[in-house]
Amino acid sequence: MAYLLTFGIVAALFLASISLYRYGNIPRQHILVTLSVLTAWCFSFLIVFTIPLDVTSTLYRQCVEEHRPTPAPTLNATTAANVTPSPPPQCQEPWGMVPASVFPNLWRIIYWSSQFLTWLIMPLMQSYLKAGDFTVKGKLKSALIENAIYYGSYLFICGVLLIYIAVKGESLDWQKLKAIASSASNTWGLFLLILLLGYALVEVPRSLWNNAKPGFALQYAYFKAAKLSTEKAEAEEHVDDILESLQGLSRVIPNNHELRPCLETIMRKVPIELQERASRNFARTGGSGMGATSSTILPSEKALVRIHKQVIKSLQTLQRTEALWSVQVQTVLHLEDVARNIHSSERRFKSEFPRQRTQLERMCYSASVQWYWECLLRAPFLKTMCILTATMSAMVVWSELTFFSRHPVLSIFANVIYVAKESYDFFTIEVFSMVVLCYFFYCTYSTILRIRFLNLYYLAPHHQTNEHSLIFSGMLLCRLTPPMCLNFLGLIHMDTHIIPNRIMETVYTQIMGHMDVIGIISNGFNIYFPMCMLAFCLATWFSLGSRALNALGFQQFLQNETIATELVQEGKDLIAREKRRRQRAEEAMARRRDFNRPDQALGSDYLSKYRSGGGGGGGAGGALASSRTPADGLLRDGDGSFDYAAVASSSALGVPRSLSEEINDRFGVSTQVQVGFRDPDYEAEQTDGRIVGPPPRGLFDDV
Repeated sequence: MAYLLTFGIVAALFLASISLYRYGNIPRQHILVTLSVLTAWCFSFLIVFTIPLDVTSTLYRQCVEEHRPTPAPTLNATTAANVTPSPPPQCQEPWGMVPASVFPNLWRIIYWSSQFLTWLIMPLMQSYLKAGDFTVKGKLKSALIENAIYYGSYLFICGVLLIYIAVKGESLDWQKLKAIASSASNTWGLFLLILLLGYALVEVPRSLWNNAKPGFALQYAYFKAAKLSTEKAEAEEHVDDILESLQGLSRVIPNNHELRPCLETIMRKVPIELQERASRNFARTGGSGMGATSSTILPSEKALVRIHKQVIKSLQTLQRTEALWSVQVQTVLHLEDVARNIHSSERRFKSEFPRQRTQLERMCYSASVQWYWECLLRAPFLKTMCILTATMSAMVVWSELTFFSRHPVLSIFANVIYVAKESYDFFTIEVFSMVVLCYFFYCTYSTILRIRFLNLYYLAPHHQTNEHSLIFSGMLLCRLTPPMCLNFLGLIHMDTHIIPNRIMETVYTQIMGHMDVIGIISNGFNIYFPMCMLAFCLATWFSLGSRALNALGFQQFLQNETIATELVQEGKDLIAREKRRRQRAEEAMARRRDFNRPDQALGSDYLSKYRSGGGGGGGAGGALASSRTPADGLLRDGDGSFDYAAVASSSALGVPRSLSEEINDRFGVSTQVQVGFRDPDYEAEQTDGRIVGPPPRGLFDDV
């Protein structure tokens, strides 16, 4: 029965969909980006879920081969061929056994689809997204040129390897070339795996232990709030500079010029409030601002392409930092509530800024249940998980250091598989393989989700990840998952190229290849691989990377460091300021409710919406009566489970306002227009010599 394989496929699709929903913004993404990233993530997860079934199927086939009875001498060859031998009684068929032809076809589909996506489709798509050209032809040309340079470097490396092989006198055919390509891909993936696992095997248990300490978690949250505030201010300044330059270009390029449609394409991506803010700054400074362009010379199309790329990147950064700042404020306020409730004698969790909860949430997660979990049970649970993950990490490191040993077998994972195989306990093998692979999966992928490559590739939760970063993560997973699973098979001694003549080869290694590396470094691989793994673990344990970054000026959270202490204090001040603003807003709302009794129901409904993160729009008087929800496409994700409302005083009455209205204060308030992209149903119109209409739905649609 193949129900376990079916369950694995459904689980992989479900996890990929949930992850894409959490990190991406599906309504705003292009359908091609969504489908390609979903396929890449789904296939990566499916490999992890299916490997244990392949392992047990291989061990079962080996058991049948070892215990297959010899045909009786009375039967001739024809009769013996027509008799289907029954499995020996010692070999019980494992759970989820599938026909022998399923795994080869499945692995071929996954392998070639993943390789096609990660080496051809997704790089072109990624370059297309980065291109600032204004036509499909121009974007494709830029993407092809960029990928030609990218693949040219790979061809140069392959040429060096082919010359090296030819000098050694070895013959080259198609199978040999495929083996070389597979070995080169495995070498790249294994080196990346060393880096990611060396960090995660230490950091995962340590982060669990630190999160179990409310004081440490709160200090670190203050530190992150201070850093996010700095990033947010820098993002706003960068947007101001670029938009001032854009305003200068808008005044230089006439309405009837051939480059005017290109400029309008850029302007439609900028929220109207930011445009008006840049216009006022440009008028106030007389075009002499830092980012302004005072020249009267008409720009070239290349200059517009360059500023187009800058606008896309700066707006995405502003969107992400604003959203992450709001989420970090909520995290800090929650940790402060936990610290305040720990010593409560009532044993009921009380929040300083409570949010409206649903009836089901109040029943299942009442104030008493929340107090017992947050103040009494959460810390012991996290410490228990820390001990379990630390034990697993120690087992992984020891097995990585010793899995090359054939006599005696020192790898812990290989010994467990051998013991279970001796008794043909396929259930234990499946469960153990799944647990180990899931831990590998969590360590590797959680590190990928936290990676920030010069702030260009970053998976930000709450729908704040741009399409470019999503594609990069999909490429990384497709290239990293096969070497990770091959490494696992090596740890349990089921890779015949590492431990020959021990066990039957899995279908996965037959299709995907083995944990081989290129011939130049293959001789010393069993020496440097364990040493690198141990070196990265030790470097993470002693925080050498954080100390090096801190010395270079990149602030890291290091205890007993002056800069960290200053940032923690700065974070406290920022959160205290945010709390005072929210308190003033609630007091003003209470005064207004007492002053205007007929509007009491409306005021309570407005306040409940504000507390629950629903975010009503409006200022004083009639604006409050409308209580419309802003279409905050730039700075909100529409997820009601998170409070993105940054409360401030919208007028003398101090009515609570949404994050959009606060951004309007910073970037300039326009009449009847809100931050973010317009409603898709809004029809384009000609206003003041420029087209004001709906911006493109995604970065693919601006042409």
